[in-house]
Amino acid sequence: MQAMVLTKIGKPLQEQEIDLPVLKANELLVKIAVCGVCRTDLHVFDGELADPKLPLILGHEIVGHVEQMGSNVSQFKIGDLIGIPWLGHTCGKCFYCVSKQENLCDKAEFTGYTRNGGYAQYTAAEENYCFALPNKYDPVSMAPLLCAGLIGWRSYKLAGNFKRLGMYGFGVAAHILTQIACHQNKEVYAFTKDGDIKGQDFAKKIGAVWAGGSSQTPSIELDAAIIFAPVGDLVLTALKQLRKGGSIVCGGIHMSDIPPVPYKYLWGERIIRSVANLTRDDALEFMDIAKKIDLYVEAQAYPLAQANQALSDFKAGKTKGAAVLTV
Repeated sequence: MQAMVLTKIGKPLQEQEIDLPVLKANELLVKIAVCGVCRTDLHVFDGELADPKLPLILGHEIVGHVEQMGSNVSQFKIGDLIGIPWLGHTCGKCFYCVSKQENLCDKAEFTGYTRNGGYAQYTAAEENYCFALPNKYDPVSMAPLLCAGLIGWRSYKLAGNFKRLGMYGFGVAAHILTQIACHQNKEVYAFTKDGDIKGQDFAKKIGAVWAGGSSQTPSIELDAAIIFAPVGDLVLTALKQLRKGGSIVCGGIHMSDIPPVPYKYLWGERIIRSVANLTRDDALEFMDIAKKIDLYVEAQAYPLAQANQALSDFKAGKTKGAAVLTV
């Protein structure tokens, strides 16, 4: 099969012909239709996430059809349309797994990081970490739902009880969540890079009640904020805009260091927390929402062989919405 393979951190992916994966009893062989390009892929590619499996096939926003099944598979059948996200395996036995915090499992495996992902024609995945997908979306639009959507949804839930939600870094996750928030009669305040008028106009177009640069301040206090941009300085920026008792959720897997926080900004029972990975329950909840709401996902398609260009364009902010590889 054809695959784009990371052989050395920071070096271009190599187009290679490799053998099909050998299935375990609980695994599916999936013929990939598309795979989204995520910021986490860049963190792996650039070495900001330590100790990836090498050589490695990146990608964890995978949409495809079941091609073969291991002997113990029971949930799917040949031809089913499924999604494969970031969380690829957990031990099922540790404190975190038995307390419904499997996203924190110390022995977890992650698609496109510690196990091969979707920048290829085929991949293998454990059936318990795959999800049936709604047929209402085209594959290119659906791929970003499997990370931007899922991690966004977990971040949204952990933000607590809010009416006014700020989002810093208005990328794919933010524009998916804005639509969900508006459906739930919440107010969204979108913070983009300073001077990004196009991004601010887009945020308003899909429902934000206010949009501006991250250095600007709307004339209200926020109940909660989610920070998707990997910029630690934004934690203090958001904290200054947060009401007492409000929450800030850092929604990325990697972020630059958070600067010292004067206690006066934290006081008043304000909360700062991170989001780590996702649980399978998160995925099921979000996919149910995606069936009920007509989510608009802006995405730009690239052929699989142009994976290096897609990563470069995404890193430089040149893509229109999400970048998605078509196989």
